[in-house]
Amino acid sequence: MFVKICGFRTIPSLSFIFIIIFSAVSVWANSGKPLYLDPACPIDKRVDDLLGRMTLAEKIGQLNMPCAYKKISILGEDIPTKLEGCRKFALGERIDEIGPGGGFFVLVNTLLQKGPRQQAEFINELQKITREKTRLKIPLFIMEEGTHGLMCAGGTIFPEGLGLGSTWNMDLIEEVYSIAAREARAIGAHQLYTLVIEPNRDPRMGRNQEGYSEDPFLCSRIAEAIVAGAQGDDVSAADKVVAGLCHYPGQSQPVSGMERGAMEISERCLREVFLPPWVAGIKKAGALGVMATYPAIDGIPAHGSRYILTKILREELGFEGLVLGEGAGLTTLMDERVVATSKESGALIIKAGVDVGISLEDEYMRSMVENVQEGIVSVKTIDRAVARILRMKFLQGLFENPYVDPDRAVKVSNTDEHQKTALQAAREGIVLLKNEKNILPLNKNIKSIAIIGPNADNERNQLGDYVSDVILQDIVTVLDGISAKVSPNTKITYIKGCNVLKTDLNEIPKAQAAARNADVAIVVVGENERFAPGRVGTNGEHKDVASLDLTGLQQELVKAVYDTGTPTIVVLINGRPLSTRWIAEHVPVILEAWLPGERGGHAVADILFGDYNPSGRLAITVPRHVGQLPVYYNMKPLKAHWRKRRGYVDMSALPLFEFGYGLSYTTFEYSNLRITPQETKPGSTVHISVDVKNTGSRMGQEVVQLYINDVISSVATPVIELKGFKKISLEPREKKTVRFTLYPDHLAFLDQHLEWVVEPGEFEVMVGHSCEDIRLRGAFICN
Repeated sequence: MFVKICGFRTIPSLSFIFIIIFSAVSVWANSGKPLYLDPACPIDKRVDDLLGRMTLAEKIGQLNMPCAYKKISILGEDIPTKLEGCRKFALGERIDEIGPGGGFFVLVNTLLQKGPRQQAEFINELQKITREKTRLKIPLFIMEEGTHGLMCAGGTIFPEGLGLGSTWNMDLIEEVYSIAAREARAIGAHQLYTLVIEPNRDPRMGRNQEGYSEDPFLCSRIAEAIVAGAQGDDVSAADKVVAGLCHYPGQSQPVSGMERGAMEISERCLREVFLPPWVAGIKKAGALGVMATYPAIDGIPAHGSRYILTKILREELGFEGLVLGEGAGLTTLMDERVVATSKESGALIIKAGVDVGISLEDEYMRSMVENVQEGIVSVKTIDRAVARILRMKFLQGLFENPYVDPDRAVKVSNTDEHQKTALQAAREGIVLLKNEKNILPLNKNIKSIAIIGPNADNERNQLGDYVSDVILQDIVTVLDGISAKVSPNTKITYIKGCNVLKTDLNEIPKAQAAARNADVAIVVVGENERFAPGRVGTNGEHKDVASLDLTGLQQELVKAVYDTGTPTIVVLINGRPLSTRWIAEHVPVILEAWLPGERGGHAVADILFGDYNPSGRLAITVPRHVGQLPVYYNMKPLKAHWRKRRGYVDMSALPLFEFGYGLSYTTFEYSNLRITPQETKPGSTVHISVDVKNTGSRMGQEVVQLYINDVISSVATPVIELKGFKKISLEPREKKTVRFTLYPDHLAFLDQHLEWVVEPGEFEVMVGHSCEDIRLRGAFICN
């Protein structure tokens, strides 16, 4: 009878409806089963029924899904007391003002460090508490970080940020996040953050290492791949999670490059540069998770901006998921002195559209209860946020089955196949920047190698930010990878040489001696040491820099090795582009490995010794000096003109290495550019094709890049913008035709009234190997 009611669509008479409803109520009353627990009923009806049963304290409890970080002591002071605190929070007995909590954020990584079985079993325990000991049996929503793999002990660690972006391989990126989702859901997690889709516009900000590219178009395609991989078409599936995209609408271009600094950008910049990945990830791909950003946007803290969180996000983009506050993000209104108290802050933030707090801040606890009791915040506003939370739990089927199988969690975590994908991602993301006299690839039977540098044998430094506190699997360093690759007769000498940041270790004389006695010297330098005892670290969240030069004694180390006359190779392991001017001018071979993950050492060795032909292309511009910033490639006409004509008085204004750049062990020839039609109308599509041939002697992959230029427009537009790319594999002498389609949105820009338009005129088409290495040019007219 109940199923028929839920599907009822006609209204023959009021008396008939009364009889049916009375009968249904009687059935449920007799069975003792609430309507919201019936999976046959539509989700909206289940949400409404459950909301109607909840007290204010229970509703406020759902708004809180706290981190279990060590610094947050409300849950406990150490791991055992925090675990007990989590049990009490799930039960609703930890914090007086609120009922059972809505879930947890990074609970697993912080507290459950023995691996997938322990993780799955404890989450099951918490879910059992909610199911058997709470009044309404509302399951918990578990969120973990998945920036470049599940950030939990036992999770596979992939390359981070620019290491993935530089692959230009959307199928591979989708597979990376499919694996992260599979491992997460297996242990009982339901959503993955921090998936940073915003363009990386200022490399001085340390957490920009989490981003994939400086380019809005490339970030948009990556956003679509991430959502497809992590969330897919069915978020209730046993191997899918909610994709939590960060940090809406952006934080990667802060004042002075300092994290949480205001984003002083125009509405035009917001919509042309920062919003496109959100349009792709939400409007096109359907992402159901968003984290609000820390900074103020044009003077308004994002957490309190109804314009950003509701008008744009929900009304324009059609977002239907949950908005989380950043860690301690609910205090940002007070930090910016927009309000004086947490009570005022909480009221503005929930009205703006933040659904969930993750730091147990007063704004969403006692102050929120008082705001509702005093009529400052309406129950309707609270219900709006709680309904979104409940809907997400219903969508994932958690009311029916909140449990996971610990045996499966062990079986699917960090498998051989997952490790192979991590290796392939590292290979494809490594960019060969320089290879004078074809020194690479090296011979595996080489007699002697000196491996030098602070990042040659440092596991943590090559993993990057957002990795587990405890690493259970083996990590392959560059030293490990080379040692496994070369002949047993090859003599390897390893000297650390110096530290990344501090100058308290100076083994430069030892490094010189080792290099003099070797056939080749491989110097591995770059960034981090964040996890070493007593080390500050140079990259990652809260690790901003004023200079992009190598830190500590690293450049002196490279110079000393180079001065020996031994052929020198520099391998960079870093999360941001570095202004390595001297190295670029002198050292014959440079390999940009970024943060290559758990199999990074094998990937570097594969390229050094020719088992893999490098195919990575820069997803970001490498500056010559920090004073050039901003240095992104898609600049406006006047800057482009004066950059080439005059530059700076003290150095060139050109970058060290441009966007899209990267070398291969083979060569590629472009020919036969075809543009159809030559004349078109606004709203029509344009088809472009080009032939690409491998003219070398070995198989290789080329990233064919399509750029356009709106030659004359009513407002200043970039002189070059990426609008298409394809990564293709070619055997020696093989030729392939690569095809692109330009749609109206590829040609549109914001006019003087901030409306998207395609104006009549000429559009230049450029196809090539990078934004500066354009091989073919053409044009079409839009009438």
